[in-house]
Amino acid sequence: MKSYKELLEKAYAEMPEEVTRRERFEIPRVKVQREGNRTVIKNLGQIAKTLNRSEDHLYKYMVKSLGTAGILEGGRVILQGKFTEDEVQSELDGYVKGYVLCRECQSPDTEFRKEERVLFVKCLACGAKHPVRSI
Repeated sequence: MKSYKELLEKAYAEMPEEVTRRERFEIPRVKVQREGNRTVIKNLGQIAKTLNRSEDHLYKYMVKSLGTAGILEGGRVILQGKFTEDEVQSELDGYVKGYVLCRECQSPDTEFRKEERVLFVKCLACGAKHPVRSI
C-alpha cells in the first residue's frame, strides 16, 4: 500500500503543466507623465485589461481617491493637478486590494457581480464573494 505522500506526488506528476504552474500576478506599473499642471496616466487601459476590470471603473476610482477631476481618453487618463508616480501607484494598489483580490485566497481571478443593488467581488478560484462599496 502506498503512502499519502507517494500518491500525492504521483497525482502531481500526472497533472497537465498549466494546472500545476503558478505564475505570479503582476500589475503593470503606472506610467505617469506631467504636462504643465496636469498628470497623465498613459497606460490605464493596459492596467484595466490586466486586472480584468473596465477602464471606466478604474478611472472613477482613481479620480475619487486622488480627489481631483480628470478625463478618460483612449486608454489614458488626464488628471488635474500634479501627482507623482508613487502617489498614483499607491492608489492603484489600494484599488487592487479592495476591488480585485479575493479576501479569502488572494487570487486575482475575480469578477464583479451585482445582486439586488449590491456590488460583490466573486472569486472564480475559490467561489467566495464579498461586498464592495460602489464608486
